[in-house]
Amino acid sequence: MKKENIPNALTLIRVCMIPIFILLLSFGDNHFLRVIAAILFAVASLTDYLDGYLARKWNVVTNFGKFADPMADKLLVMSAFIMLIELNLAPAWVISLIICRELAVTGLRLLLVETGGTVLAAAMPGKIKTFSQMFAILFLLLNWSFLGQITLYIALFFTIYSGYDYFKGAGYLFKDTFK
Repeated sequence: MKKENIPNALTLIRVCMIPIFILLLSFGDNHFLRVIAAILFAVASLTDYLDGYLARKWNVVTNFGKFADPMADKLLVMSAFIMLIELNLAPAWVISLIICRELAVTGLRLLLVETGGTVLAAAMPGKIKTFSQMFAILFLLLNWSFLGQITLYIALFFTIYSGYDYFKGAGYLFKDTFK
């Protein structure tokens, strides 16, 4: 495989891990399967970092990667959060807020590209959001409840804050909305 294709292949591998991850967690409250799912989630999360790192290092950023990488990340994290609700490991209201923010920011990114070609890069609050979400999911899957709950509420804070930050920066798009 050419090195130009490795970052995109990692993204596709991450997408293929999602149904396996969901399947492992669909067997109820089985501790062994939850640990395997946590390991799979950790590996998938590492591919998220690795594919971006390699694409930038080798200067092989592609349109497919720009689309599929953030989509794969959202699909993985949202699937994990929904499964945490199913397993009674996370409150639905927290996960609903997180998913609503993710969808809103994804829509904002599309609007920015459509109205002027601007790409909304991840700012530090967004990076902290992603990091804390992934660790909250891991901690909760591993039944480290106290640490998982604390990390989940930290993730919720940074999810809301980073969403506000992105919309504040793109407020000019909506200046004539309520005239």
